[in-house]
Amino acid sequence: MPATKQRMRLANEKHSKNINTRGNVPKSLKPAEEKYPVGPWLLALFIFVVCGSAVFQIIQSIRMT
Repeated sequence: MPATKQRMRLANEKHSKNINTRGNVPKSLKPAEEKYPVGPWLLALFIFVVCGSAVFQIIQSIRMT
């Protein structure tokens, strides 16, 4: 029985701060990760295609002159 009371006391102490911040408690106590709408590999591919096509266009315009 004493172990149960001690466990309950520790849980109450851990979550007692939430009583004072009612309504403003975050959904998770874990730190939120940065969420990007586009993955880093897809962004790198997009930049590669855009820059590569620009370089190709520059080379092509130099050949024409």
